[in-house]
Amino acid sequence: MNNNHAPKVERSTRQRAAIREAIEQAGRPLLAQEVLELAGLHVPRLGIATVYRNIKVMVEEGAIKQVLLPGENPRFELAGHDHHHHFQCNACQKVFDIHSCPSDLGNLAPKGFKVESHDLTLYGRCKDC
Repeated sequence: MNNNHAPKVERSTRQRAAIREAIEQAGRPLLAQEVLELAGLHVPRLGIATVYRNIKVMVEEGAIKQVLLPGENPRFELAGHDHHHHFQCNACQKVFDIHSCPSDLGNLAPKGFKVESHDLTLYGRCKDC
């Protein structure tokens, strides 16, 4: 029996676990580079290509999801959050979850239009900046 793939699977699983843990412990959406920095503390020699490859698989599996802000690279957070919005710090560029919603924004749409979803991002300074 050929076991050439066993170390790769184990390594991939360990890398994926470190990536998931990094996103979970951060408690906020992370850029791939931020994921690399945090997960790299637990998995030496982790590379950005490996992070992107694992993130792609994790998004496809539904374990994490992309957070897309206009003009920004995608960030990633754990899936399963209830509906929420985001705050981006103008100084450090970090993005944080906002777990509240102004609710019905349908009245902002032009007359006769139907709002089916919405996304809201607040911009300012985080508590550390």
